[in-house]
Amino acid sequence: MSSDLTKPNIILILADNLGFGELGCYGGGVLRGAPTPNIDNLAKEGVLCTNFNVESDCVPTRSALMSGRHPFRTGCRQSVPCGFPQGLQRWEITLPEALEKHGYKSAHHGKWHLGDVQGRFPSDRGFDEWYGIPRTTDESQFTESVGFDPSVAEIPYIMEGTKGTPSENVCVYDLDQRRLIDEKLVEKTEDFMSRMVSEKQPFFLYHPLVHLHFPTLPHRDFENVTKNGNFADSMVEMDYRVGQILKKVDELGIRENTFLIFASDNGPEFRQPYRGSAGFYRGTYHTAMEGSLRVPFIVRWPNKVPEGIQTNEMIHVTDIFSTLLEVGGASPPADRPIDGLNQLEFLRDPLNKKSPREGFLFFIKDNLRAIKWRDWKLHLWWEPEVNESKGQLESPYLFNIIRDPKEESSVLATNTWVLQPMFRMRDKTLLSLKENPTPKDPMKYL
Repeated sequence: MSSDLTKPNIILILADNLGFGELGCYGGGVLRGAPTPNIDNLAKEGVLCTNFNVESDCVPTRSALMSGRHPFRTGCRQSVPCGFPQGLQRWEITLPEALEKHGYKSAHHGKWHLGDVQGRFPSDRGFDEWYGIPRTTDESQFTESVGFDPSVAEIPYIMEGTKGTPSENVCVYDLDQRRLIDEKLVEKTEDFMSRMVSEKQPFFLYHPLVHLHFPTLPHRDFENVTKNGNFADSMVEMDYRVGQILKKVDELGIRENTFLIFASDNGPEFRQPYRGSAGFYRGTYHTAMEGSLRVPFIVRWPNKVPEGIQTNEMIHVTDIFSTLLEVGGASPPADRPIDGLNQLEFLRDPLNKKSPREGFLFFIKDNLRAIKWRDWKLHLWWEPEVNESKGQLESPYLFNIIRDPKEESSVLATNTWVLQPMFRMRDKTLLSLKENPTPKDPMKYL
């Protein structure tokens, strides 16, 4: 047990498919029929980022934040159905594994989606304990689906586990449990934090919420509270659950010594009736549009990170890995390429310092879809809506995202100079991948 009270606690709360335009502090809230006072207040207490970028869907983003490496390095390029090989290989070093070496205990409460077999559950990948769902929440519909046959398709379960022991099923994850799970996750998180504080143990808490992934079914206590439907009710519940965690942090007296991030894993859902909002950006997750890439990201660390600041400096989801390691006094692995950049110095003084990140490559599965560099975005493929693609473009589209945030008018003809730094970044990254190829996954190559 560590008694080093100088080590900050680290909390990462991750919403699921929460678009840029949903929260009040991002221009949504009451305009979307769902006030979000707790998260809005959190934004006032820290730094709100308007240029935080994620991957195309759940598995790629979660693997990126957990390893600091792009999905084209880890092989976690897409979400796949249950029963098929998926998740982070043992070779990847995760956030809790790196932080454990510096005295941290860790817990995962929520959606994992980085491995659903023994050896790849959270408690196998560095977390001391976990409770939640191994894959995704649309599986809660399975048992009530017409024709569902458990002899040919796996029954989804809520699971739990502790380090050193096999993870176990808790109960079937059905539509009734879908309404209850976010409440249960907060109970687990409150208990974990209380125990860690009692033991004077610095901790890393990863709380990936189930809301707002479809089906957006709120707890019965929140049903019809907005009069605007289940989606709005679920958003109000999500805000309430975040508020419960923040309240517990205050009750335990650890606010001043806790580095806290609230973010989303992806842009909004594209399927009806669950489609969300990316505000004035176009696109949903599973596209390369700004509405897919940009999602909410708020950081609070009292007296270390300034209050009430908004920044449009670029941050990428891989940067979470390197930044949290810096907060915890750890260093990224030196035996492999790490794509994440340490953003802590920038976040401490966002009005006077620049983000160290200038750009990144954006893949969907195996295809390089777009390149983002400074205020510019190059589309190599064009798919503004899911399943409505022109395919690979003979002549790419180039947009200045500041002047044209909706990505409507390509300006490549007058700005071909931008291709030079973009292609240099592309070539450097792809050469690095060639020199350090993705390790073969034994589960996929038997």
